[in-house]
Amino acid sequence: MRIRIHHETAYTYERPAQSVIQILRLTPRDHDGQYVRRWRIDLDHGGILRAREDAFGNVIHVLSAVGEFTHFSLSVDGEVETQDTAGIVRGATEHFPPALYLRETVLTRPNAAIADFARTATAKAKNGTLDRLHKLVTELHEHMTFEVGATDSGTNAAEAFERGRGVCQDLTHVFIAAARTLGIPCRYVSGHLFRSDAVTPQEAGHAWAEAHIGDLGWVGFDAVNGISPTDAYVRVAVGLDYLGAAPVRGAQVGGSDEKLAVAVTVDQTAQQQQQS
Repeated sequence: MRIRIHHETAYTYERPAQSVIQILRLTPRDHDGQYVRRWRIDLDHGGILRAREDAFGNVIHVLSAVGEFTHFSLSVDGEVETQDTAGIVRGATEHFPPALYLRETVLTRPNAAIADFARTATAKAKNGTLDRLHKLVTELHEHMTFEVGATDSGTNAAEAFERGRGVCQDLTHVFIAAARTLGIPCRYVSGHLFRSDAVTPQEAGHAWAEAHIGDLGWVGFDAVNGISPTDAYVRVAVGLDYLGAAPVRGAQVGGSDEKLAVAVTVDQTAQQQQQS
């Protein structure tokens, strides 16, 4: 599938900001089943972008801008060709052994309820780790409800699980916490999803988890949809939790009453639509 992604992030300030510095994890990398045909980041303010690689192997850009401004925005436009690999990720840049992804974080720390849920959900699995994880993602998909506004960016896995609802970030954190209680390395993935209902404008990107399964390697699990990723998914960044894979993180000097607006469009390219 050929997928086009357009991502706009805009900041406005009641009182002018003097400078901004941000870490952008907005650029996908090639791996088996994913080929980046083109990708571009543009700024509307006289800023500087410096590309590098972070500890997890993600492509990052360090953005810095100086000068008084009440509005600041950046846009991303790109095209990615994908193939369905049944959620299996091979050929990706890896800097750490899988065991690192057993490490708990503030956002993914499990409580007794999550540990009990993980054991119960996987109790009937008879065909190894892959079967256990498929049962876990199915049970979690049925147990929690996707609901925008039910949580915020600081909500941790235990809080979201207790509420029984949240956004993709929350369901992913719960899945990660549950998998780690079973002794399975698991990590957070940020990216994009071309929706089968053809809703192309979206309020944000998507998120899912990857778990490491013996000789099979890393395999994706999307608790929001209860499936493993298909060719409708574009994988961008990984981390121990949301904070390690967040599309945009940063700070500014000065400025007041900051307002953030994000608009994401994920669609098939014109060529793909003609072929379909």
